[in-house]
Amino acid sequence: MNRVPMTAQGAAALQAELEELKKVTRPKIVAAIAEAREHGDLKENAEYHAAREQQGFVEGRIQDIEAKLSNAQVIDVKTITNNGKVIFGATVILINLDDSKADEVQYQIVGDDEANLKEGKISINSPIARGLIGKEEGDIANIQTPGGTVEYEIAEVLYL
Repeated sequence: MNRVPMTAQGAAALQAELEELKKVTRPKIVAAIAEAREHGDLKENAEYHAAREQQGFVEGRIQDIEAKLSNAQVIDVKTITNNGKVIFGATVILINLDDSKADEVQYQIVGDDEANLKEGKISINSPIARGLIGKEEGDIANIQTPGGTVEYEIAEVLYL
């Protein structure tokens, strides 16, 4: 089985969600099913069917999270000495050299499941991350995007 890289924060967030689902959500659904059963005929009991459907979603999510955590290679970038090199988990501050009006952008390179552009987290498999991995502070990276090639200067590499 292939190991999937994941940041320590991402693993902790998945673990917290798993605990929430197992200790809070699952018992609530079991109680809702029990209550709906008390109402009688299950064939025409919408509350029962809704609770059973919700139970299916929750059990599926629990299995999904457990599978992700079992295949995860947790990398805590804080424990690695910062040598200015872009690696998985690093936060990179970039300057777009093609657009003089553009401000600096900041991205953290994370696993596929953690990626969220609104939070500044990009997947290790994204074109930008692939173009940055292995580069160092001060390097120029030519990133192939759907809109064409964009030139970025790596202003700073942080291991947060």
